[in-house]
Amino acid sequence: MASLFTSPASDDARAAFAAKPRGLVDKVMTVTEAVARFVRDGDYLATGGFGTNRIPSAVCHEILRQKKQHLGFSGHTTTHDFQILCAGNLTGRGQTLSRIDAAYVVGLEARGLSPHARKVMESGTVEVVEWSNYTLALRYTAAAMGVPFVPARSLMGTDTLSHCPAKLIECPFTGEKLVAVPALYPDVAAIHVHEADRYGNCRFTGTSVADFDLARASKRVIITCERLVPHDEMRLNPHLTQIPFLCVDAVCEVPFGSYPGNMPGEYFSDEDHMKLWIEVEKDPAAHAQFLEDHIFGVNDFAEYLDLCGGLKRLQTLRQRELLLHLGR
Repeated sequence: MASLFTSPASDDARAAFAAKPRGLVDKVMTVTEAVARFVRDGDYLATGGFGTNRIPSAVCHEILRQKKQHLGFSGHTTTHDFQILCAGNLTGRGQTLSRIDAAYVVGLEARGLSPHARKVMESGTVEVVEWSNYTLALRYTAAAMGVPFVPARSLMGTDTLSHCPAKLIECPFTGEKLVAVPALYPDVAAIHVHEADRYGNCRFTGTSVADFDLARASKRVIITCERLVPHDEMRLNPHLTQIPFLCVDAVCEVPFGSYPGNMPGEYFSDEDHMKLWIEVEKDPAAHAQFLEDHIFGVNDFAEYLDLCGGLKRLQTLRQRELLLHLGR
C-alpha cells in the first residue's frame, strides 16, 4: 500500500486553522524571515503556480540557503521550483526533500528534463507516491472544504491507482464505484502573486489552477508578491481578491519573484537562464559551482537577479511579455 504522507483528518487541521489570527495584522517581512519562521525541518511543503508560471522561486532559494531538511513536497505540475529544491539533495548539503507526492515533476515542459531532479527521483533516497494532476488538485479541494476526502471517477482503470493511497469506494446512494481522494493539508505553502496588501489579501491574473484551494488548505501560507498595494486599494474591488488575509501568515514583496519563470502580464520567462540550469546539471562539479555562485553564495534573491543580468535583462523580459500581450 502506498504511503499517505500527511493526515487527511479534517478535525486536526481545523484545530491548526483555529489558532491563526483573525484580525488585520501587519504580516510584511523579508523572505529570509518568513522561511525562518514558517518552514520547519520535516514539514510538508506545497508551491503555487503552474509549470513555470507564477512560481515562488525566491522562497525555494531561501529554503536551500537555510538548509531546511527532510521536507515532504507536493509535485503538482512543478517545474523549476522542483528543480531548485532538488538541488538541496546534494552530497554535503543534506536532504532537502525526503518524500514526494508526484503528479508532474522532473520535466520542464518543452525545455526537457532536469538531469539532477531525475537523479534525485531515481536515487532511492526519496519516497515517492504517484497522482494525476487532477487528483492531486482534488486533494487541496477536499482540504479547502474541510473534509477528509472527496469522491471522484478519476484514476479508475489506470496503473496510477495502484501506486497511490486513494481507495475504491461504493457510493451509498447509487452503488457506483468511485475513488476516495484523501485531503491534503500542507504544513506550509509558498505562493507568488501579482499584488498583496500588508495584511495578506492577494490578487493575481492568468492561470490560477489550484492556488485558490491551496491557500485555504495549508496550515501556514507564505505569500511573495510583485508589489505591495495599499489596503484601501484592495477594498475598492474586494471581488478581485482570490486569497483573503485570513489564510496568510507572511507577505514578502519580491519584484520578479517568479524569475526565471514567467509572470502573466509582467515578464516573460528567461529561457536562456533555464537552459543554463539544465546544462550545468549534466556535470556535478559545474552544478555545485553554479549553486554556490547563484544561491548559497548570495544573501538574497535580489543579488541572484543581479547575477542573472540585473535590471537590463529584466526589462528585456518585461518588454517581451508586453509585446506578446499586444500580439506582436
